[in-house]
This record gives sequence, structure tokens and C-alpha cells, in this order.
Amino acid sequence: MSPAREKSLALPLGLTLGLVVLVLLGPAIAWLRGPDLSTEALVGLMLLSVIGAIVLGFPIAFALAGVATLYGTALIGPFVGNIFMLRLFQVLQDYILIAIPLFVFMGVVIEQTGLASQLYRTVLEWVGHIRGGLAIATVLAATIFAAATGVVGASVVAIGILALPQMLKYGYSKPLTTGVICAGGALGILIPPSIMLVVYGPTAGVSIGALFLAAIPAGLLLSALYVLYVSLLCHLRPEEGPAYKGEPIPWKKKITDTAVSILPVGLLILAVLGSIFFGLAAPTEAAALGAFGSLLLALVYKKLTMRSLFEAAYRAVRISAMVYMVLIGAGFLSAIFVRLRGGEAVADMVAGLDLPLWAVILVMMAIVFVLGMFVDWIGIVMITVPLFIPIAKTLGLDLLWFSMLLIVTMQTSFLTPPFAYTIFYLKGIAPPEVTTWDIYRGVVPFILLQLIGVILIGLFPQIVLWLPKALGLWG
Repeated sequence: MSPAREKSLALPLGLTLGLVVLVLLGPAIAWLRGPDLSTEALVGLMLLSVIGAIVLGFPIAFALAGVATLYGTALIGPFVGNIFMLRLFQVLQDYILIAIPLFVFMGVVIEQTGLASQLYRTVLEWVGHIRGGLAIATVLAATIFAAATGVVGASVVAIGILALPQMLKYGYSKPLTTGVICAGGALGILIPPSIMLVVYGPTAGVSIGALFLAAIPAGLLLSALYVLYVSLLCHLRPEEGPAYKGEPIPWKKKITDTAVSILPVGLLILAVLGSIFFGLAAPTEAAALGAFGSLLLALVYKKLTMRSLFEAAYRAVRISAMVYMVLIGAGFLSAIFVRLRGGEAVADMVAGLDLPLWAVILVMMAIVFVLGMFVDWIGIVMITVPLFIPIAKTLGLDLLWFSMLLIVTMQTSFLTPPFAYTIFYLKGIAPPEVTTWDIYRGVVPFILLQLIGVILIGLFPQIVLWLPKALGLWG
């Protein structure tokens, strides 16, 4: 059978199989829901069903919506269709979520202007002459680029294309090379403006402006830990990252390149974040400002053509559609979960554990970390936040501090095998001599550094709370 024929049959066969599963599994779930099955056991079955569907390769949006349909039809009945429509309109009518496609568009346009390559070369001019300088330049450039994109895929691909050949050319070890690119690129989901924070805020009932302010020091903390690790590693083992032996760069050129490449991006970031922090614009309006500013940058750098504009719009629509599909599926599952009183059951179960406060927090962070190995961050937000936020309120925890613990722990999902997006992105652009095993070895130290960051935020809450409190966005 030809590939085209197989592809044409894939959708109807998949729908038929899904219908068979629905018909057979629905009564089975209803039978299980007898008097002997507790709500806690039902919650466990639902979560296992979601993880199992994702591990089997189903797209996360359809895994979430499919499990919601199965359990909702079996345990609630035909009324489940009304619940789905209500959640669908709730997501599509959410004004704040409009910021997602705008931020994505801003990041894609900036990537296509060539500012990413200029930015990397400028940072390299400043720190490339020291041991591990290329790796440090990669982290610093990724940190700046992260603030301009909010999309991990764009950060990893853009930085990877620029940094990977250079570091391999000058004898950097493959694990260090791939590790800094993956870890630096993953900062794009944490440092504002971040899509993760835009999605998390309404879900948890926490101000997006406060989350943005709290995420800045959190992201810079991780970036500093990465730089410190690279510096120590290359000092103790110079063969891991030898100094860049290029020609000396005059100070005048360094300053000029900084003004040309870093300053425009910095001004755009300040305009977007400043308009939110000082109450001049809502997150959606600020995202529109950023999208417009990115177009102006593309125009100034003579990169704005009809073709580039179409490509940027097309990529932004694809990424945004994926995010919205997941939000709809996750919202549907969350509604079924709440309808079956699953949230109350989990809250009572965790609150009833005979454990000290720190142990309860540790258990929740461990659940998020393990889920990160198998589930996309959007799925983690939609699965865990409705469960953990009520628990945090019951325990009297500061919601902004607790949210940053969750968010930084969620960020590990981009590095933790087997389903780590940064690894897939980097492998897609890496030369054949860079194996998946090299990337796995490279990300392990940075996963540990992320966990150290979580511990530091847990021990010293003011790391993430001082800025929102200083600007009056958090009490």
C-alpha cells in the first residue's frame, strides 16, 4: 500500500478505533464506579489514563479530551457534551489568552530578523576569550533571547544553529555543548514574556503581572547557576571548553555591536514588560505592542518582506493552534475532574497526610517533576494546578511563591528524558556525530541545577517575592 493511501486511511481508522474504545470502555468504567470504588481510586485511574494515552503516542490535546469524554460519558452521561461546549467557549472567549498568539508572533519575527545571530556574536565578543567562553556566551545570549521570544522551540533552534557548530569547531565536549543549548533555550518558557505564565495565571488565579515580576529573578538565578557551573567545570577540566582563540575585538566595535544588536531587543522587552508592570496595558495589549514592535525591528533591519511576514504568521498560527487545542482538552478534563469531585478528594488526601509542611510541598514538586518526563508543560499545568492550588490555600502558603516553585519545577520537563522537547529540537538540527546519548548526558547536570534553583527559591522566598512586593503587585 502506498504511503499516501496509508495516510488517507489513518484518520478514519483512528476514529473507528476511538469509537470502539468509547463503546467498550465506557460501560467498563461505569461498572467500576460501583460502591466499592472510592473517589481517590477514580482520580488515580483518570490520571493514569491520561499519562498512558500520552506515552502511547496520542497528541496531548486529544489524550486529555479523549479521557474526559470516556469518563464523562460513562459517569455523567450525555450531559458531558454541554460541559465540553461550555469549556470550549470559555477558552475561546478568554481575553488574556489572546496574548499567546501575539507573543508567539513577536518571537518568530525577531528570530527571522537575524537579531538572534547578531546578539550571539556580540555576547561572544565580550566573554569568548575565557575558558568556557563560548558556552557562557551561549547561556547569556539564550537568556536575552528568551526574554524576546517566550517560545522554547525558537530559542533552542536559533541558538543551536549559531552555537553548536562553533563550540564543536573549537573542541568543546559534546555533552557540555548540547547541555548549555538545551538549558539556555528552556529559559524561554520562564523569563517573561512567557507563554507558560500567561496560561498559568488564569488557571491558578494569580496575577500575570506578579508572575512576570517573580519570574525575572527566578530566570536570572537559573542563568547564573548555568554560568557558574560552566566556569567551574572548564576551570577544573579545561578540555571541556577551551578558550576561543579569535582575533582581539576593539572596544569601539564591541560597544557598537552591543548598541546595534542587544539594545533594540532590550528596548522592546522593556516596552512590553514595563507597560504591564506599571499598569499602562493589560498583558494582551502589551503582547500586541510587542508584536508591532517586532515588525518595526524587522522593517528597520530590512527583513520585512511579504514572504517573511507570511512565514511568521503561519508559524505563529500553528504554534498557537496547538496551545489552544491543549487548553480546550485540558479544560474539558478539568471540568469532568471537578464534576466527579476529584479535586476535593486529592486535596483531602494530601491535607490528611501525617507529614510536615515541607514534606507535603516536596511530594507535590516530586509529582510535577515525574509528570515532566512524560507530559507537556501545558498538560502539567492543567492537571496539577487545579489540584495543588486549593491545597496550598489550605496550608496557608503564599500563592505566588508556591506558583514559582511549581513553574520552575515544570521547566525541568523540557530537559528530562524521554519526552524532553529541547532534546528533540536540538537533535533535529544537530550534525550526525552528535548522538541523542550525547544530549542526554549533557542535560543531566542542568536538570540538577534547575532543582538546586527550586531548592533556593523554596529556602529563600524573597528571591521571587521582593520585586512584585516592591512594585506593589503582590501583598
